[in-house]
Amino acid sequence: MAASKSKYFLAGIIPYIIWGTMSIPLRSIKYFPPQEILYYRIFISILMVWTTILLFRKDALKKDISYVKLLTSKRKIKLLLLTVFSALLITGNWFTYIYAVNSVSLKAAAFAYMVCPLLTALCGFLILKERLTKTKVIAIVIAFISIILLATGSLHEVIWAVIIASFYALYVITLKVIQNVDKFNFLGVQLILSGLIMLPMYLLSSNSFPTESFFWWHIFLIAIVFTIIPLFLNSYALVGMPSSALGILIYLNPIVAFAVAFFYFKEKIDIHQLFAYLLLLLSIFIFNLQLLKSVFTRNSNHIV
Repeated sequence: MAASKSKYFLAGIIPYIIWGTMSIPLRSIKYFPPQEILYYRIFISILMVWTTILLFRKDALKKDISYVKLLTSKRKIKLLLLTVFSALLITGNWFTYIYAVNSVSLKAAAFAYMVCPLLTALCGFLILKERLTKTKVIAIVIAFISIILLATGSLHEVIWAVIIASFYALYVITLKVIQNVDKFNFLGVQLILSGLIMLPMYLLSSNSFPTESFFWWHIFLIAIVFTIIPLFLNSYALVGMPSSALGILIYLNPIVAFAVAFFYFKEKIDIHQLFAYLLLLLSIFIFNLQLLKSVFTRNSNHIV
């Protein structure tokens, strides 16, 4: 029993560690403009994701098609608009993240994903009218104090971090509204829409077609290792562990990203920034306090 639980837990941890190290392949092709990296990441991801769907997920695809056919015209239009909006958001998130990693700083990119769950909760409260406990309100206030402190040191970095986090937070909120469809198949549709959004820009303003094998090796690496594999593992982990536990594990992403920034790329951090980051960690702990209690209580019950 413990062994079967541990494999789900491992499948939950690995995606966030992988995503936390994504800056390494991105920095390796830094000499390419961010929009060029985005074009080919989307185009190759479309190819890989739809190959996966058509080879291994035909039943789930048929089920989704049947579900959409049964929807009323009004609900079909709503689903279409939400799908297009989510594609715009994920495209914006990918572009701003790539730009931040290669042209702003790794700290800004990592900071974005520390703020993201807190910003998502705030958006859920404002848009979906989800309930916020007093503890979570306190955590969000502390997080914004942390953002203000960082802004006094580097407003440029903080603006980019908030932009990245805002795109992703609104994307998550949109996914919450869209229900009863397979998330991996939905990603496939989003990628096609993202490709259509970027295609006019690609045709009008792209540079000459890259021929370096080094570039293409990294694009395929990003599409397969940093897109498809983590999403598969994430879906598998949800089969055997609660989504609340995965909600805690998401913070591995920025922790690993910060470690990569400081130890691998040797980015510097001053005392002012360190204090702000520690303040944000405190807000994250407070925000997830109830969740941590429920996860540990559940685990202790399983052990007994």
